Amino acid sequence: MLSAFVRAFRTPDLRRKLLFTIGIMVLFRVGSFLPTPGVSYPNVQTCIEQSQGNDLLGLVNLFSGGALLQLSVFALGIMPYITASIIVQLLRVVIPRFEELHKEGQSGTAKLTQYTRYLTIGLAVLQSTTIITVARSGQLFSGCTVEVIPNDSWQTLLIMVITMTAGTGLIMWLGELITERGVGNGMSLLIFTSIAASFPGAMWSIAGGDNGASKFIVVMAIVVLVIALVVFVEQSQRRVPVQYAKRMVGRRMYGGSSTYIPIKINMAGVIPVIFASSLLAVPGLLAQFGDPAAGWVQWVTRYLASPSAPLHLAIYVVLIIFFCYFYTAITFNPDEVADNMKKYGGFIPGIRAGRPTAEYLDYVISRITAPGSVYLAIVALIPTIAFIVLGVGANIPFGGASILIVVGVGLETVKQIESQLQQRHYEGFLR
Repeated sequence: MLSAFVRAFRTPDLRRKLLFTIGIMVLFRVGSFLPTPGVSYPNVQTCIEQSQGNDLLGLVNLFSGGALLQLSVFALGIMPYITASIIVQLLRVVIPRFEELHKEGQSGTAKLTQYTRYLTIGLAVLQSTTIITVARSGQLFSGCTVEVIPNDSWQTLLIMVITMTAGTGLIMWLGELITERGVGNGMSLLIFTSIAASFPGAMWSIAGGDNGASKFIVVMAIVVLVIALVVFVEQSQRRVPVQYAKRMVGRRMYGGSSTYIPIKINMAGVIPVIFASSLLAVPGLLAQFGDPAAGWVQWVTRYLASPSAPLHLAIYVVLIIFFCYFYTAITFNPDEVADNMKKYGGFIPGIRAGRPTAEYLDYVISRITAPGSVYLAIVALIPTIAFIVLGVGANIPFGGASILIVVGVGLETVKQIESQLQQRHYEGFLR
């Protein structure tokens, strides 16, 4: 693999793409440390040291690479774009116009992308306002004794909202630049950069604690085990054979080829984990606005908001399995696939074209999503439970969502580099 990297950098065109991608990633990390105007950077650092932790914004802070708690220019990270993309995908079921645009091909996809950008900016304004309000109220850093926003005039707050929103727009533009001129999917690589940036600090904190060496070894073994499981399952797929009949178009003969429909075990990716984590954060949000002495607030804090509570973990698993089926049903339409196959003369051997094909594909998807959802729940729970048992904290950035994203993005990027090496008659990464 190292020799393949050397050969990749020896290829002028590929070297330019790799250096461009690395440069954008470095620029993204630099923006994560630039404080927003109106924020007292020394006070923020003091609050981070004094803070007792806030699990509510942990997911957003993970995807921003720690920039959220720094209240930096890139504090929102890529999260508004992820949310906007998911909303636009889900709206295809509700709004017929969106479904028509999806079927129009490249022009319709470009229009949906434009809608996603507009929605991203709107969500960035909403989220930046919320974060600034939470920071002013002291809820962002529980137990902090200093103010992170000394001047809370409306002019200062407006500048902060504009700056954070502009930072989100810049991140979105940088991701599109990587996709167009670099290597890999730009948005995915920026998420990869944010999560990977949190790993060294987390490992250092584990190694510096009580029994640090032994805990460090155990944590690394767990991470390697989970990564191996993720790689094995993410590379696995059910191949449904498809045969295309021969047909005459003008004077040419088309068809007569055999191919397959690749159906991954985990078709929903990391989306169910994100959905489940977001929903489980809602009870904790409501409890923060209630009276701490109230019985329901104490019950929610003890049994729902705590990541180590058995009820929290059980609901987490149920939500992951539910969203696996829900998101797979949204993204994979058996009727649409069957109609396209019938239109171009394709059929599954032994299955009639049309409605029987759609029913067969729906049967296969339902059967394969069951182990996929269980696998996703196991990957999400193994690191959390293991780290709780070891006493190293349940919120370090080695959770199921982070490992799935890092491994998935890494595999896709390596595949793209390998394909470009093979085009130039090189061996690639895998021999």
